[in-house]
Amino acid sequence: MNTPTRRPFADLLHAQRVWDTELPAFDPAAAPPAPLPLFHAWFAEAVAAGQPEPHAMALATADSEGLPDVRTLLLHDADERGFHFASHATSAKGHQLAARPHAALGFYWPAQGRQVRVRGSVVRCTPAESHADLHARSTGALAAALTGAQSEVVDSVAALHRAADAAWERAGAEPDTEAPTWTRYVVEPAEVEFFQGDARRRHIRLRYRRTAGGTGGAWTRELLWP
Repeated sequence: MNTPTRRPFADLLHAQRVWDTELPAFDPAAAPPAPLPLFHAWFAEAVAAGQPEPHAMALATADSEGLPDVRTLLLHDADERGFHFASHATSAKGHQLAARPHAALGFYWPAQGRQVRVRGSVVRCTPAESHADLHARSTGALAAALTGAQSEVVDSVAALHRAADAAWERAGAEPDTEAPTWTRYVVEPAEVEFFQGDARRRHIRLRYRRTAGGTGGAWTRELLWP
C-alpha cells in the first residue's frame, strides 16, 4: 500500500520547533497568595526577555447563540479591579459583552514558555474613564477609534483609506475629540492560571480561584496536571 505524499504545509508545520531556548524555573510553592503580583512579575520578565508585544492578548467572548469568538487586542492595565481593555461598544465584541458579560483572556510569552489564562465577568467603565483611556494613547489610536464603524462591512479598501485619512486629520487637529462609543472594560477575574513550559514536558500549571464567599479578595491555589 502506497503511503500518501505528505502535504507541503504538514511538512512545514511539523518542522517547527518549540522553546529552542533555556526556560526559567517556576516554583509554585513560592508563588504569592494572589495572582496579580505574579502577573506583574511575569509581565516584567517577559519584557526583560525581549518578548515582542507582551501586552497582546486573546479575548474570547460568546455570541448571541453561545458560540465562541476570539480576537487579539492589547491589555491597557492590570490592577486590583482586574484586567483592562477597550473597544467600541458597537463592535461585535461590544454587543457580545452587553448580552453575555463574561470573557476569557489568554497571554502567550514564548520567549519564556509561559502562558496566563484569565476567566471572569466583564464590567464597563464610566464614560470619563473610557475618554481618559483613549486620550492617554497615541494619535494613531484616536484615529483608529474615529475610523468607520468597527465590525461593520466596508465597501472597499479605497473607502477604508479615505475614512482613515480623514480620521488621522481630525485626530491631529482635535486631539481631545470624543469617540462616543469607545468603552473601557474590566475583566474581573474568577480564575487566573499560570503555565510554565518545560522542555521535557513537565509543565507547571498553577491556578488561582476566587474563594466562594471569600472577603478581601481571597484566593485558592491549585496545582494542575499538564
